[in-house]
Amino acid sequence: MLLFAQGNDLDDTVNIAWIIGIFIAMIFGLIVLAVFARYFRLWIQSVTTGARIGIFDLLGMTFRKVNPTVIVRSKIMAVQAGLTDEMGVTSSALEAHYLAGGNVPLVIRAIIAAIKAKTIPLDFKLATAIDLAGRNVLEAVQTSVYPKVIDCPMAGSGRPSLDAVAKNGIQLKVKARVTVRANIQQLIGGAGEDTIVARVGEGIVSAIGSAETHLQVLENPDLISKAVLARRLDSQTAFEIVSIDIADIDVGENIGARLQADQAEADTRVARAQAEGRRAMAVSQEQEQIAGIEESRAMLVEAEAEVPKAMADAFRNGSLGIMDYYRMRNIQADTDMRHSISTGGSTR
Repeated sequence: MLLFAQGNDLDDTVNIAWIIGIFIAMIFGLIVLAVFARYFRLWIQSVTTGARIGIFDLLGMTFRKVNPTVIVRSKIMAVQAGLTDEMGVTSSALEAHYLAGGNVPLVIRAIIAAIKAKTIPLDFKLATAIDLAGRNVLEAVQTSVYPKVIDCPMAGSGRPSLDAVAKNGIQLKVKARVTVRANIQQLIGGAGEDTIVARVGEGIVSAIGSAETHLQVLENPDLISKAVLARRLDSQTAFEIVSIDIADIDVGENIGARLQADQAEADTRVARAQAEGRRAMAVSQEQEQIAGIEESRAMLVEAEAEVPKAMADAFRNGSLGIMDYYRMRNIQADTDMRHSISTGGSTR
């Protein structure tokens, strides 16, 4: 009986072990089935297109928080376009760019567009660098293939035209259109559209300002384009200037005449101020002379006041007689009468 009981316990233990094993196998099978069901479509796409991304690679992408759909489709797109692992377009490189915050499909599409164009030197390393720098690499490639037209001045800048003055003082209002092509090699660190517009505006103003008359510019607008293109304004920028076309030229004000009129008005004011200063100086001198005359008259009156005193002293000393005094009075009366007659006054 004891042996029978021990045999039953052993069978129970074996049964429990089998049950646990079957349960674990079922769980493992469910996990494998779930993983297979989730990544089966992507894996089939990878296998059938030659992208060579295995099921475990897809599982690892999930653990690394990488979107497997983006990587697989980007890799398939690269393989279909002829981009090989030797060119650096590997699944690990795509994952690294995705984890760095880059736009993987956009980079692949840009590289494919550059290859199709056959004139744009763009590899995977440069494309990822441009993408991580914040620029739209696909738009840059498209701009390299199809040049972009920029209005100068730009729309929304608040200025309807570029204003410049020729040497004869006539103002010209110019509108230009700049055709640019993206420079892939200088896209990182190169200046953008605003710099191109500013430099072109500066060149247009300089070209018009160097013209002798505004008629030269009106007769040959291409003088502006040639002068601006000769200055190589696209250096250190992300674009290459293809052409500069003058869309419109209008004659503005006569700035030179207005400046001359303003200068003449200023000169007139200065002359008036100087004349007023001279007039004030003359008035001051006149007042000083009048004061001098009055001072002389006062001295004369003071001197005449001394005459009676002198005559009195002469009477007392006997130097002047009475006949002399009357003779002097007659002479004085005769002098007064003559003065009255000459002035038309009364003799009385």
